[in-house]
Amino acid sequence: MNHEPNFFDNLREELKDGRRWLDRSIVLAYACAAGLCVVAFTLLADAAFELFQHIYQWQGGWAVLLWMPAVTAAVVWATRRWAPGAAGSGIPQVITALDPALETGKRGRFVSLWLSFAKILLASAGFLAGLSIGREGPSVQVAAGVMHHARRWFDPRSGITAHALLVAGGAAGIAAAFNAPLAGVVFAIEELSRKMESRSSGVIITAIVLAGLMGVSAFGNLSYFGRIQVPRLDWDALLPGLCVALACGVLGGLFAKLLAASLTGTSERMCRLRARFPIRFAAVGALVVAVIGLATGGATFGAGSEAVKHMLAGEADMPAFYVTLKFVATWLSAWLGVPGGIFAPSLSIGAGVGHNVSLLLGGDIAPALIAMGMAAFLAAVTQAPLTAFIIVMEMVDGHAMVLSLMAAAMLASLVSRMLARPLYETLSLAMLQSMVPPPAPAPAPAPAPAPAPAPSPSPVPAPAPRAVSPPAPPP
Repeated sequence: MNHEPNFFDNLREELKDGRRWLDRSIVLAYACAAGLCVVAFTLLADAAFELFQHIYQWQGGWAVLLWMPAVTAAVVWATRRWAPGAAGSGIPQVITALDPALETGKRGRFVSLWLSFAKILLASAGFLAGLSIGREGPSVQVAAGVMHHARRWFDPRSGITAHALLVAGGAAGIAAAFNAPLAGVVFAIEELSRKMESRSSGVIITAIVLAGLMGVSAFGNLSYFGRIQVPRLDWDALLPGLCVALACGVLGGLFAKLLAASLTGTSERMCRLRARFPIRFAAVGALVVAVIGLATGGATFGAGSEAVKHMLAGEADMPAFYVTLKFVATWLSAWLGVPGGIFAPSLSIGAGVGHNVSLLLGGDIAPALIAMGMAAFLAAVTQAPLTAFIIVMEMVDGHAMVLSLMAAAMLASLVSRMLARPLYETLSLAMLQSMVPPPAPAPAPAPAPAPAPAPSPSPVPAPAPRAVSPPAPPP
């Protein structure tokens, strides 16, 4: 028979188990460390991009035509030489580390303290190069690597698994990078673990809270893009909103398809060229990104957060082809092999789509369309609509737009699924397959021995002639 829980008995059990409290203290310490690493990464990346801005503004900006290829080539060389697991976004690496098919001993190739440290330095160098990358995806790998390191200090009977630590670290990275704790929880469920286990939920919430507190302590409890003034949305906003969602769904699906094909080697000729000459390929690609940046007056350099802020404030003077050029710059930056994410550039592209639609159809509701474009394009690229709309809702303090953001994200994600496979899952599957050696070809069957010739019948000797005795003489 089940009895009601007794508070004092349960409290006594909790207090007498010192090892359990030590394990919990370890989780708290590592969660704080993960948050501090994300804060340090944010400060370093911002300082690096500010230095790039000074270089861009020097002598008319032409110096970036030499600066960007040189720095990008150096970053790609260092990444391939010392930390190949740090290349790219970082989210596919964490998803791969969570895959049960991966051997435990190989998990360190995707998440570790060394990779977290290398990711911070190399991704910041990518910002120093002025590439169109974001720091939110790398923050997931940074925090996951820090949290995963805690496993060695736990008692085997603690019940805290490496899987729970990785999910908690990834969620904490999103929460600290965007200052969006709810988005961290949803990201853990929708993108990393696909479900929330009751025994690991406490670890995840603890990591999110403490990592978020580290970010709030450093940057203040402010929305990432401030607070937008949401006008009253009525039926007149239906057509512009629908156009934003559909356009972002198509563009986001094509972006995911193009990026997956580039990074997994589907486009054979260019991928063979990239594999054969990775440093030269990175330098040439960075030169193209530099030319695009000069053509847009610097609008496509970096993550694009400043461009989004100007659009939301109604102060944007974007080039006519900003969306297309930012699209190409982000794709090339991701393809070069530099550590860097696509979250923030995706938000910038989506904001550009919303801005363009507002100029054509609905200028008085421009902030709402820009926010819907951000949620829709991010949902189309990641095919994680819940995470996308909650991230945008928390970044713009847009609680009055919950239904609009949700509808735009869901519709764009639906359109994207008709065009492309989920991006992060596709990249993770390619990483997992690269860890499994191809099956050895089956040995060719040995040729069947030729049948031995039938022995020729030995000749039968003819019988010797019998001697005929002479007839006896007659008597």
